[in-house]
This record gives sequence, structure tokens and C-alpha cells, in this order.
Amino acid sequence: MNKFDGVIFDMDGLLFDTEMIYYDSSQKVADEMGFPYTKELYLQFLGVSDEEVWENYHRIYQDFGRETVDEFIRRSYADTISMFESGQVQLKEGVFELLDFLEESNIPKLVASSNVRPAIELLLENAGIRDRFHRIVSAEDVSRAKPDPEIFQKAVSFLGTHPEKTLVLEDSSHGVNAAYAAGIPVIMIPDLLQPDEDLKGKTLQIFDSLLDVPNYLKNK
Repeated sequence: MNKFDGVIFDMDGLLFDTEMIYYDSSQKVADEMGFPYTKELYLQFLGVSDEEVWENYHRIYQDFGRETVDEFIRRSYADTISMFESGQVQLKEGVFELLDFLEESNIPKLVASSNVRPAIELLLENAGIRDRFHRIVSAEDVSRAKPDPEIFQKAVSFLGTHPEKTLVLEDSSHGVNAAYAAGIPVIMIPDLLQPDEDLKGKTLQIFDSLLDVPNYLKNK
């Protein structure tokens, strides 16, 4: 396996089954506060930074007033972190198998997530895999979130690899578009949303699970 010199992992929806936790927390608080929130609305913002999501909430719910929207955001986020801290977040299928394979192959790896660093550290530590990644690139490290390629460009610089010799693993359209814009090959493992034909054309492969990735890499 000589094709790739480094691997970049997204986190939410790729390493961890977090997307429904974010949604459930937001829906619960929205119901409590009388916000007309839906799963369809949540899915519009998969893979983008918290700041961009919150800006859109202020736009969508501007009639509720800024302070009320801020309270909705604060309470939703607090509920999510409480779920994280309680250890209720499950790793996605195939994480350990893929990490083992990459380590056996001496392939360095890092996490590049639009999430904030404290949340990333919390989830990785709780799952016992923090020390299995060489570095973390988070929302605090970039000025522009996915689908802008900045986060992956920075990740490649930290790995010390060439873009074409690096592999991105993503679950969302924003992540795939960011990798494509950065000129980095990307494999998509869809979580809540399936790719359309345009997105499929930007990927090396679409897999159902991370379990499929080692066999693919062995044949490269």
C-alpha cells in the first residue's frame, strides 16, 4: 500500500455517531421554546461550522429576537455537551480496524473537523483514541469552514504530505467539496444524507462503512 502517505479523518458522522445527538438536542430545546424546528432544517447545515449554523439560526428565527435565539443555541449546545460527557456517543463501525491498519502500515493520520477543539478532545479522549492521531485541526485553526478547502490544506501541511498522496475520509457534502477543492482524494462514507451524482463524481469511492477502507487501500 504505497499510494497514500497520510490520512485525514473528519469527526462528526465519520468517527462518531454524533449527528443525531446534535439534532435531538436542538429539537428538544426548540420544542421547549416554541421554535419551528425540523430535521430537514438541521440537515441543511451538516458539516458546516458552529458559527455558520448559529448565523443561520439568527437569520431564520430573527422574529424571536437575538437574545432568545442565543438562549436556544446555548441550551442546545449545553445539552449536546452533557450527552458527550455522559459517554453516550458511539464510535462508528470500523474505526478501530482502520486505525489498526494504518498504524501497521505506518501511515500518519489526523483529525480535521469543523467542530471546536474542546468537543473534539472530549470525544476522542472518552473513546480512548486521542493518542492515535498525530494532530487535530479544528474550527479554531481556520478562518473559513468547510466547504472552503482551508482546513484540509492546513491538515496536509501538518502531515507534511502532498495533496495527491493524502486521503480524506468524509461523510458530508461540505467535507467532500472541501477536499475536492483542495485537490485531495476523498472517500465518502455517508451518514445521514446520501450523495447526488455530482458529489459522487468528486470521490474516489462511496463506502457504507469504514470497514471497507482497509481492503480498498490494500489494493492500491
